[in-house]
Amino acid sequence: MRIGVLGTGNMADALATHWVGAGHEVMIGGRDAHKAELLATRMGRSAKSGSLRAAAEFGRVVLAALPFGAGADVARDLHAALEGKVLLDCSNPVGPGFRLLTEGGPSAAQRLAAAVPEAHVVKAFNLCHEDVWRMRPPVFDGRPLAVPVCGDDATALAHVYELVRDIGCEPVSGGGLERAGLLEATAALFITLWVGEGADAQAIAPPLAYAAGPSHQEAEVGPAAFR
Repeated sequence: MRIGVLGTGNMADALATHWVGAGHEVMIGGRDAHKAELLATRMGRSAKSGSLRAAAEFGRVVLAALPFGAGADVARDLHAALEGKVLLDCSNPVGPGFRLLTEGGPSAAQRLAAAVPEAHVVKAFNLCHEDVWRMRPPVFDGRPLAVPVCGDDATALAHVYELVRDIGCEPVSGGGLERAGLLEATAALFITLWVGEGADAQAIAPPLAYAAGPSHQEAEVGPAAFR
């Protein structure tokens, strides 16, 4: 698969390195040509570098690894190059005090979709620090990390599911793009718990068998079971 990457920061590095290793063709695009070249050289193999526009034109899937404040503006500038493409958003609109910057308005992913209505925007990879994505693979207690994915186009989702698996993770449907804001709000909550409170966010949810209360089998092992 041909993947264009908009940005030369940590998320671009962490995710695209896996995809290069999986055999995809990757072009790193940045405003700073030297930084883009250094990143592509470090990835090796099929990675190449170019401008933001060149990366957008190159990719069948285009990763927007850009700060929240810049993403929609860059996408709008690259409108023609992004038409019909899968535009993958991994940003987190989280500001000082771990405040959700989009509160009361469209999500970051929806703003990208509004900037390029002809692109197929998908939200994923926003719930973890870049160093988690650098793991080979992200597996905890023997279980691959689950990655929620939000989007509306079935073909676009299939491409992103493939890229999730190439990192060693398991994709999980998070619903349509209108639910991307829930992923972004979850990130804001998790960051508050991790950084602000020093709490283990993973511990706030029960195992699947208990999600709707104790399972039928476990419910039977109570006083009534011994009558």
